[in-house]
Amino acid sequence: MTCATLSNAMWGDKKGDSRPSRGPPVTDGILTVTPDTPEILDWRARSALDVAETSSTYLDDDEDDGPKPHELYGKFTWKISNFSDISKRELRSTTFDVGGYKWYILVYPQGCDVCNHLSLFLCVADYDKLLPGWSHFAQFTIAVVNKDPKKSKYSDTLHRFCKKEHDWGWKKFMELSKVLDGFTVADTLVIKAQVQVILDKPGKPFRCLDPQYRRELVRVYLTNVEGVCRRFCDEKRARLVWAKDEALKFRDVWRQLSSEDQRRLLSEKADVILKGVVKQFFNEKEVTSTLVMDALYSGCKQIDEHSRMYLEGTTQEEPPVVLVRAERNVFMLNGDIMEIADRATKDFIPISKDESKMMQPNDGLSLRSGQDDDYRRDTIERDEKRLAELGRKTVEMFVISQVFTERLEVAYREAEALKRQDQLIAEELALQQLEDIKRREQAEREREKRSKKKERMKLKKEAERVKKDAEDAERRTHEALKRKEQERKVAEAAVAEKKRQNEASRSPPPHATKQHQGSQPTAGARPMQEDAPSSIPHQQPPQPSPARGKHIQQQAKQQQQQQQRMQPPQLHHHHHHHHH
Repeated sequence: MTCATLSNAMWGDKKGDSRPSRGPPVTDGILTVTPDTPEILDWRARSALDVAETSSTYLDDDEDDGPKPHELYGKFTWKISNFSDISKRELRSTTFDVGGYKWYILVYPQGCDVCNHLSLFLCVADYDKLLPGWSHFAQFTIAVVNKDPKKSKYSDTLHRFCKKEHDWGWKKFMELSKVLDGFTVADTLVIKAQVQVILDKPGKPFRCLDPQYRRELVRVYLTNVEGVCRRFCDEKRARLVWAKDEALKFRDVWRQLSSEDQRRLLSEKADVILKGVVKQFFNEKEVTSTLVMDALYSGCKQIDEHSRMYLEGTTQEEPPVVLVRAERNVFMLNGDIMEIADRATKDFIPISKDESKMMQPNDGLSLRSGQDDDYRRDTIERDEKRLAELGRKTVEMFVISQVFTERLEVAYREAEALKRQDQLIAEELALQQLEDIKRREQAEREREKRSKKKERMKLKKEAERVKKDAEDAERRTHEALKRKEQERKVAEAAVAEKKRQNEASRSPPPHATKQHQGSQPTAGARPMQEDAPSSIPHQQPPQPSPARGKHIQQQAKQQQQQQQRMQPPQLHHHHHHHHH
């Protein structure tokens, strides 16, 4: 499918040539509404994607007011006779109404800006008269019908029409050489168009397609839808591996939480989920987006219905993994958290039983061609069931992933970080304590050292004191002895003197007294010699008796010598006696 927009510049000069300057545009051929077959009417009533209609308000709050997809869908057949005789550059169908808007088809038999191709476009009528800022969002299919329905040429696209892009289609819809090969019957070219206007919502999944149009597209694009859903689930599964890898630690953290916290972490606001689903899967440029959105809408409905029956106790099915509490406006995970993680990390979307022999996109032509047999009915039913299953599984994975990644993992990592922080603090504290112990031990050692030193000093001082005391005592004893000795000597000297005086007094010379009186020393007389042994004044021997005087001198000399011998050599006493 080659999809090309016709820019204003391209349209400007090319279209201007062939369009009359005034009056309504000239239309070509005959456009009619394509009627529904009885089979389509029968199918409209029973589609796997449309059965799960619940009274839930969480998806349908304002949908009842707006038109449904089948009211926004139209299909038309445009027959152009005498096709080979046409020389006009462009042919234009009459306008038709879909979704409250006016449209027309434009065909360039010789190609628009290209050679040897048929160009086909869907255009918004009177776009220049619409209100500023207008836009119409639509999916459409254009087909050129072959007499062998299986060879008909189809192209699908999705586009948001606006003032800048008010026409959209294919410059190279098909080669001109092929047009004459079974595409014109009796020189009539038959073009079929299906237009589905879509009312998209950014806030929640919405239904896009009329059931019959969807059944036709599903046949063609189911493998693409399967790929989109599977890729999403695989990517999310990879993100959930942490819950398995760190299961033990995660379980510990989980068990420590209060049941209130657990409940809070297991749920997510419905609008967060629904908005996220639309943002993740709705791509305006991707033709399969509408099918994916229909599948997701159906998935939400199924989860809602299953939840309601489970909560009422009216279901025989397994308990749902994802539960919708519409009254609380939340989606929540239901069941053992580790089991859910385990299930989610395994192959989440089971392979379809028929996937091996699933038709490839272009085989959808047999379905589009309008052939009717039991095989086709079976495959339609099977494909719609598969689409519904893909939708449900994908929504479940979206919720599981959102809760695990945005809530549980965040809480778990925080708890782990806190634990690590506590460990670090504990380690730091232990280190600090160790340091403190070391410091205390060091201080203790220092103290001991100081006290030992003090003790040593004390002992030394004590020893010195004892020594000094001993020396003092010895000195005192020595001095006492010396004093006693001196006293003894003085006493002895006194005794000797007395004795001498006594002896002298026994025979005094007759003139002695006179002499004594007249012999007072003069004032400047030399004092007695320093080492004189006694305090007796020097007396001249008596003159008259020389023999006797000699005897006295000898006696005095002997006494002096004896005194000198007894006197200690270091002690000198200076006695200055002045006798008057």
